[in-house]
Amino acid sequence: MNASVRAALLSGLISLVTLSVQADSLSPGSREDLSEKDRRRVEKVTRPATTFDKPERFERMSAGATTSTKLINADAFSHSSANLEFAELERFLLGNGLFRKDWVSSPSSTQASDGLGPLFNARACQSCHIKDGRGHAPARPEDSAVSLLVRLSVPANREQEAAIADGRLAAAPDSVYGLQLQDHAVAGLNPEGRVKITYEDVPVALSGGEKVTLRKPTLRVAEPGFGPMRDDLMMSARVAPPMIGLGLLESVHEADIVAWADPDDEDGDGISGRAARVRDAEGRWRLGRFGWKAIAPTIAEQTAGAFSGDMGLSTPLAPDHWGDCTAVQIECRALPHGAQERLGAEEVPEDLLNLVTFYSSHLAVPVRRDVDDAAVLAGKKVFYDSGCASCHRPKYVTRRDVDDSALRFQLIWPYTDMLLHDMGEGLADGRGEGLADGYEWRTPPLWGIGLTATVNAEATFLHDGRARTLLEAVLWHGGEAQAARDRVVDMAKQDRDNLIRFLESL
Repeated sequence: MNASVRAALLSGLISLVTLSVQADSLSPGSREDLSEKDRRRVEKVTRPATTFDKPERFERMSAGATTSTKLINADAFSHSSANLEFAELERFLLGNGLFRKDWVSSPSSTQASDGLGPLFNARACQSCHIKDGRGHAPARPEDSAVSLLVRLSVPANREQEAAIADGRLAAAPDSVYGLQLQDHAVAGLNPEGRVKITYEDVPVALSGGEKVTLRKPTLRVAEPGFGPMRDDLMMSARVAPPMIGLGLLESVHEADIVAWADPDDEDGDGISGRAARVRDAEGRWRLGRFGWKAIAPTIAEQTAGAFSGDMGLSTPLAPDHWGDCTAVQIECRALPHGAQERLGAEEVPEDLLNLVTFYSSHLAVPVRRDVDDAAVLAGKKVFYDSGCASCHRPKYVTRRDVDDSALRFQLIWPYTDMLLHDMGEGLADGRGEGLADGYEWRTPPLWGIGLTATVNAEATFLHDGRARTLLEAVLWHGGEAQAARDRVVDMAKQDRDNLIRFLESL
């Protein structure tokens, strides 16, 4: 069977799977968690803005009662949900300690903290999610890739294609290097390689004579530690995203996300978002919500994946003690692991995984700034008029029946539809993951984006960190966002400035 026929069959199989799992989902707009009275309230409060002469009611509190109103400084993303009870705050602080903890290799006298690697990208969660915020791409080829990792895969064979379509496999791993490049290793073991990124200048002319120079990255791996890499190896650089508001995003009703999906663009607006569908740890089809291509359905599974892939630490949801070490990397899998029978079957036992998950679920979104500023309001109108809100959906009300009371029935303003969108050739990584293809990315939330540099002055934007400014990030948009991007290019400079001013207020 030739490649084109195989690709067509796989595409058809994925379409059938997508239709099947969507048919099993709640119909768009259905909220069985709400009374009729509450349904009317939710519909009213989540309607898109139509006037822009003043802020909307509650707009300042981006994350409802969970919003942090503490002093804006470098710790702005590290505060807990404002409505946690005392006992919950204790769990948050314990989780914070684990999130910041440096893990060490085995064997070690600190038996509750060993098991790192043998291959890894970082020693602590905080190493990539700097102060719970965004990571950054290397500015120069000689810079280390701290807070950036590289996903790997190879063209799938027929069996792997079926497993991907059925949600049992995210992508076809390289037989030697697996699904992720680890650029660090414990003593005595070679790392898998060194990430090197170079940039090509891409000038863009804007209306009014303004010019912006974008940087187009080229990724390569130097010093491969386990032999030459395949010529057909697919690589995708990913910077760590900010951690705020994750529990609220998990608490948005699935129907409110699926309602915006329009995979065949039946309304003809050029926006054809798709709901990501993945299998959870128990094998059930779920809505993908987390990760750049929305391959994780829950914060717990996203956290377990990071422990495994980034630090080589086992959890109940990812129990391999050697992380992404492949069978070919014999010397890697021969090294000792850190699981202690008296502490649990895994290096990160269930109670510790739960604490980190709770912490990740309750990092608060900071309060909005300058919501009544004239330039901010003007920029908000530009945001709507340009079509940005078609994907960056402003607001939701979380479920009434969420187990966690702090996250329950909150009006939130994350500015995302959490759907997959074709972002065009410029941002394509050419690497499918789950049911997302090489052009598709999940719409990232925008809340807190204006405080990016306050939290981490080196932070950069987009999935691979290529954009150094918000305007650069906008100008890289293509595909379904091409029309919105072109409006920004063609508009008056004052309107562009107001748009950025609005984004900086989020």
